[in-house]
Amino acid sequence: QVQLVESGGGSVQAGGSLRLSCAASGRTSTSYMAWFRQAPGEEREFVATIRWSGGNTYYADSVKGRFTISRDNAKNTVYLQLNSLKPEDTAVYYCAARLYSGYARESVEYDYWGQGTQVTVSS
Repeated sequence: QVQLVESGGGSVQAGGSLRLSCAASGRTSTSYMAWFRQAPGEEREFVATIRWSGGNTYYADSVKGRFTISRDNAKNTVYLQLNSLKPEDTAVYYCAARLYSGYARESVEYDYWGQGTQVTVSS
């Protein structure tokens, strides 16, 4: 089983930056990791994904060029660097883990979830 704990959220002004962290324990070496976000009243939205083994990354079009997903295998931690933040980026950001083979962009394809961390961007 995988346990995920997010941190690093906060409130920033538009154009600012944050770095989110996801500390993972369990079967991390065989997992595909992802970040999702969910604004109030909205569906959970895919943001980015990366595999523990291998470095290919995939991003939602809305965040390409602004967000970067990365990992530190020694620390069992996945990061999401958020730059050039916009008010529409405001959401709860969730870390997720997928234990099956292959990358995925749908929330139902992920097996484990963290509790989320709030990101608020003011204009």
